Amino acid sequence: MIQGRITRIAGPVVQAEGLGGAGLYDVVEVGDARLVGEIIRMDDKGATIQVYEENTGMKPGEPAVSLGMPLSVTLGPGLLGKIYDGMQRPLDMLKKSSGSFIKSGVKGDSLDLGMKWPTKVLVKVGDKVGPGVLIAEVQETQLTKHRVICPPTTKSGTVTKVLPDGDYDLRTPIVFADSGAELGLMHHWPVRLPRPTQRRLPPTEPLMTGLRVIDILFPISKGGTSAVPGAFGTGKTMTQHAIAKYCDADIIVYVGCGERGNEMTEVLTEFPHLVDPRTGRSIMERTILIANTSNMPVAAREVSIYTGITIAEYYRDMGYDVAVMADSTSRWAEALRELSGRLEEMPAEEGFPAYLPTRLAEFYERGGRVETLGGKPGSVSIIGAVSPPGGDFSEPVTQHTKRFIRCFWGLDKDLAYARHYPAISWIDSYSEYVEDLREWWDKTDPNWADARAKTMELLKREQRLEQIVRLIGPDALPDDQRLILVIADMIKNGFLQQNSFDDIDKYCTPAKQMALLEAILQFHRKAEAAVKAGVPLSMIIALPIRERITRLKSEVPNEKLEDIKAATREIVVQFDELQRRKAGEETR
Repeated sequence: MIQGRITRIAGPVVQAEGLGGAGLYDVVEVGDARLVGEIIRMDDKGATIQVYEENTGMKPGEPAVSLGMPLSVTLGPGLLGKIYDGMQRPLDMLKKSSGSFIKSGVKGDSLDLGMKWPTKVLVKVGDKVGPGVLIAEVQETQLTKHRVICPPTTKSGTVTKVLPDGDYDLRTPIVFADSGAELGLMHHWPVRLPRPTQRRLPPTEPLMTGLRVIDILFPISKGGTSAVPGAFGTGKTMTQHAIAKYCDADIIVYVGCGERGNEMTEVLTEFPHLVDPRTGRSIMERTILIANTSNMPVAAREVSIYTGITIAEYYRDMGYDVAVMADSTSRWAEALRELSGRLEEMPAEEGFPAYLPTRLAEFYERGGRVETLGGKPGSVSIIGAVSPPGGDFSEPVTQHTKRFIRCFWGLDKDLAYARHYPAISWIDSYSEYVEDLREWWDKTDPNWADARAKTMELLKREQRLEQIVRLIGPDALPDDQRLILVIADMIKNGFLQQNSFDDIDKYCTPAKQMALLEAILQFHRKAEAAVKAGVPLSMIIALPIRERITRLKSEVPNEKLEDIKAATREIVVQFDELQRRKAGEETR
């Protein structure tokens, strides 16, 4: 340890002298209350420290002690189902010691070090161990088997001693090697240092979310990166909640960065009662929450993103598919801006620091699908909410984020105010994963690419026609163009709009998604042929099957696809009957 003395205080930024032997990003305990901080600059004036806790009342002259190591997280069994703050302090434990509001200087172990876990040791004397090697397994939850792997810093060697299967706490070494390595269930890792992998793999499998507008029109792959920008009240947090609840990732890491406390409270109260549709178990059994609400110290908001992504990489290294929800990266960028101002750095556009693009890139580049050091495929998908002031997508955080992502789900306030959920604009949004995922969809449903392309074409044609309708009204359009408006309305109401409070509609399987879309497109094909044959559009609109199709999403459960197929066959029957009626009228 190196001890210095505080010389200057500017909010959460503190300067100290006497820490010349410390390193950049080393953890420092600051002040008489021993608050946790991190060295972010070293110069001839001393060390500049950002303090992660409320430091009101701190005075120059108080001690600053460097611990000689970077800010790290504790990794091991017991992470799942927990809620932490940005420094990985368990909030349930902090509440017991400090009440509803966290007191400065309160400390606690991130994991229960005394708890014993039933451990199955998978190596024996004479085996080789090294970075990424699987040495043991622990059943962490009913859903997740915790694969205990050698840390990336492990010195390779040969196993000389192993403990038998049994119950062990996190501090007990269970495997010993001739390289001097003593391996247990737990290790530490610096939050700002990406965990190494063997190589990156191409994104070939979609992350299914259960939201039709995403899975069909703007898909994201496992290991993909996406942004959800939108004005206040458009549903960024609700969209992330829905994805966290029902996506097919093995592990969810939800980072509430600078959001309102009531939003995190909703997650805490709702998630334990939700059931994973794939397994029938509580969703909390595969979820880790990191809460840094807007009233918590600004520096802790900045580090919470790194804490979350490091935990995600840890489970990725076990071979799991992990999804990270960052809500919101705008609040994180605002924390960078505030700290940059305290450091008296030269501001860039809108006061953000010049290194904002670099920090965003460092975060999003830690996502991806990889081959781990142990040879298993694993992935980290990152979905970051962006909160542009006034919904202005040209502001710096949104624009720089678009440089580092391949999927953009832009939320439209007009859709949100019209109660269209999710309010993802089919005009502003895009996905660059469509071609990457085509092979997977060809095996699952060969019609996906054509159906998606046709749907996007109809929605874009409807947008152009809407501009004409505003000028001259819909009645001035010919029937074939008015039909486009009718079909687009069916797509929006019967497919894209989804009710998260409806037990049937809140989660939609890929098979049901395609069945619903095929039904609408089948109606369009038959209607288009009927209009060309001279059938009035009013007769087509009056068909009972049209209303039935728009209600299928909330009437037919995921497992009863035959009901949707029956409705699709009924389309043919009703249009054939319509053609016969039309022919009969002409003969009379």
